Amino acid sequence: MQKRTKIIIASIVAGVLALGATAAIAGPIVYRDLIVGEAEAAPSVTAVPTSDPGAAAPDLTGDWTVADGSFAGYRVDEVLNGTDVTVTGRTSDVTGDFTVDGLSLTAASLEVDVASIATDSGNRDEYFRSSALRVDEFPTATFVLAEPIAVDTAPVVGGAQTLQATGDLTLAGVTRTVTVDIDAVWNGADGQVAGSIPITFADFGVEAPNLGFVSVEPDGFVEFSLVLARS
Repeated sequence: MQKRTKIIIASIVAGVLALGATAAIAGPIVYRDLIVGEAEAAPSVTAVPTSDPGAAAPDLTGDWTVADGSFAGYRVDEVLNGTDVTVTGRTSDVTGDFTVDGLSLTAASLEVDVASIATDSGNRDEYFRSSALRVDEFPTATFVLAEPIAVDTAPVVGGAQTLQATGDLTLAGVTRTVTVDIDAVWNGADGQVAGSIPITFADFGVEAPNLGFVSVEPDGFVEFSLVLARS
């Protein structure tokens, strides 16, 4: 009886050790696939169905502002115990103004409330807000267009265009000139622009965290999807 008991106990211990080893290996994968889930898709424009697709847009000259339905944030890649995890943080707290003159965007400025950017993890958000982006000192990020953007032909309803914008991005108190490809679409009543700005965190004085079991890649993206309405 005693021998049988020892065998049963040994089997239980072996099972627990095997389960622990499996959890150590599968844990990050479970975190990625079940807890974090699939990362948000990169921002893109969406043509809203209308009764007059392909019709020429009216004269868009004038002032425009960021409207409801807009968001901005970031995309980074983490490595958790050897498992790659893509993380997206987003906020709808975005404001901005645009000025159009004929077929040219002559001015644009955006402001994002960095402190309100959220991911799936409160602990991660707290680290980014306090240690990485220092939102107490630098609560907002901004982008200001540095030179006009001109197109050769007027937009049509539902027709997407790809433009290139150069501007000054300010993040964590540091300003850098960046160039970004922007997708734009006119939907008949309003417009939408979307894009992703590749950045290297160190360029903005931001240290990508490395906690041993989890590290963040040194490069990432600032993302935005903006609905534009007349002021």
